[in-house]
Amino acid sequence: MSILDNKDDLKGLVENLNFKEKVDRSLQLIDEAYKKYGDGLVVANSLGKDSVAVWDLAKRVSPKIKGFIITTRFKPKATKQFMKEHVAKYPELKIFENDEKIPDELYKTDPDKCCDILKVQPIRRAVEEMKVTCWVTGLRCTEGRTRTDFQEVEERDKGLIKLNPILIWKEREVWQYLALYQVPVNPLYREGYRSLGCEPCTHISNADDERAGRWIGTSKCGGECGIHTRPLINVEGDGI
Repeated sequence: MSILDNKDDLKGLVENLNFKEKVDRSLQLIDEAYKKYGDGLVVANSLGKDSVAVWDLAKRVSPKIKGFIITTRFKPKATKQFMKEHVAKYPELKIFENDEKIPDELYKTDPDKCCDILKVQPIRRAVEEMKVTCWVTGLRCTEGRTRTDFQEVEERDKGLIKLNPILIWKEREVWQYLALYQVPVNPLYREGYRSLGCEPCTHISNADDERAGRWIGTSKCGGECGIHTRPLINVEGDGI
């Protein structure tokens, strides 16, 4: 049976597999998906620690694998500079951004709408323009309270597979991988951030939840921008 069809218990995998076994599993997931979906397999690279680890894993599977970056007008300068350096090294990464005018400080008055306009809409365009049939993410089920119900292989939008190859990795294992394989990371991590997003909505937090510093003071605190929770191709429906 293909690993893409596995029904393994995620909690057991998180706790029982060692670091090497998790890396090997991630590589196998990407390899089998790439063989199945070919150029339709595209990596979503947020430029965070998890995404650059997945991007490195994907390039180990095949240097031909492409990706996209969703950026916004509110990304920190350090992230935008890191993005320029990353794309200079990997020109097969395509950047998508929505420049439409929005109300001032929409991120305060309606953060869900702000994320929908600046993040969800561009990713829908990326999926369409790049003819994506399988998108690869850096989601991890140990990352926060909103990320515990995902699977390694999903079809939340009919006809669009989502592959989460490091879903069972712990935070320390991500940093272990990045250190061992000398993968460059966003310099903001040196300042104490554990989860990176737009500047107004990202803060340093000492809470156990990695995403606790996101959207502090709003109903979205520690939550999601919508990329992983809203339909991407079946926009008029409910998704899967």
